[in-house]
Amino acid sequence: MDFRRLENADLKGKTALIRVDFNVPRASDGSISDHTRIDAALPTIQAVRDAGAKIVLLSHFGRPKGEAKAELSLDFLLPTLQEKLGETVGFTTGADPADIKSNITLLENTRFHTGETQGDQSLAKHWAGLGDIFIQDAFSASHRNHVSSAGLAAFLPAYAGLSMERELDHLAQALENPNRPVLAVVGGAKVSTKIDLLSNLVTKLDMLAIGGGMANTFLAAQGYDVGKSLCEHDLADTARSIMKSAADANCRILLPIDVVAATEFAAHAPHRVCGLEEVGPGEMILDAGPETVNGLLDAIDRAKTLIWNGPLGAFELQPFDTSTVETAQYAAKRVKNNGLIAVAGGGDTVSALKHARAADDFTFMSTAGGAFLEWMEGKALPGVEILRT
Repeated sequence: MDFRRLENADLKGKTALIRVDFNVPRASDGSISDHTRIDAALPTIQAVRDAGAKIVLLSHFGRPKGEAKAELSLDFLLPTLQEKLGETVGFTTGADPADIKSNITLLENTRFHTGETQGDQSLAKHWAGLGDIFIQDAFSASHRNHVSSAGLAAFLPAYAGLSMERELDHLAQALENPNRPVLAVVGGAKVSTKIDLLSNLVTKLDMLAIGGGMANTFLAAQGYDVGKSLCEHDLADTARSIMKSAADANCRILLPIDVVAATEFAAHAPHRVCGLEEVGPGEMILDAGPETVNGLLDAIDRAKTLIWNGPLGAFELQPFDTSTVETAQYAAKRVKNNGLIAVAGGGDTVSALKHARAADDFTFMSTAGGAFLEWMEGKALPGVEILRT
């Protein structure tokens, strides 16, 4: 897609409002337990600073629902930001240009204002008065039509930050103009949470592998007895409709051909590998079997682009993580050795691929949950639409 990039912004002598995602996890002692989102924002902040602009950082934290709650204030970020940026970072709870005294200033939690989540135009105009340019660098918040994610673009020229650029470029590479064949691996617990995703993907892919609890619904829709497995039997018609759409679009759907079944949902529970017609009434499917994994590896060999969303089995419980681990590690190997483009994101995907020790070798790993899924569903994201040229 074509969008306005940071390199095209006139920044010298200006004040830039940068939407970042500092909704970081905190440990019980209040410390930041994962700096990934802060580190992701640093290149944009540094580039804007080096271009000669003052900076106002905007972010939400938690769900204050329009109330100023001390425990959700962003002031805890200041020591970390100052250490990483090597300079004093100002902090303001208001939105008066007179409060912007430091070269870099952090605005208090945007969701302390009720108008933020409502996309209130008067709030957008008020915040826009703090600067000259709006830089959207939080893809993870871009599916929200909030003031700090999209509304500011009504009053200021909007550009993508470097993190946003990287996200959009990789997503376009995976789905909009990919190297074919394209394979998607989609797993997770329920079909009901991914109907739009599956319906959109089958019109764009060459191959779609479905795993996890979702696969059970498709197997049941084909007449297989899945025992006590997690399964949305009421979505059988939906599953069959998705399979028909795939066939019409020449997208091959890959479902398990053998499974790992157990009578207990627990780590190291007694289990067995069996065919689809052999699952007992008291058993539950907790992972894909070895023949299914072999088929997935063959599909990865044929693919030039891979999109991954969700685990293939109960990856939190050993040994029911086997299909996820083996398939992810093989994909990572193909990225390194054969030039496979592998993009992943959404939901439990990051956790599953980190568990498989494959995340670092994927071409791109999106930490955005809802925004990644909505993009893959083919939906317009307000925080992205404002950037289009």
